[in-house]
Amino acid sequence: MAAETPGPLWKRLAWMAAIWAASVAVLGAVGGLIRWWLMP
Repeated sequence: MAAETPGPLWKRLAWMAAIWAASVAVLGAVGGLIRWWLMP
């Protein structure tokens, strides 16, 4: 098995930022839904 070379640093950082932003957005949406559902 050949060891794959990692991509350029900017590409790895862009992926990390995209995954972080998506997780923050999903958590915010879930939190908003829960708040809307529990609102009296």
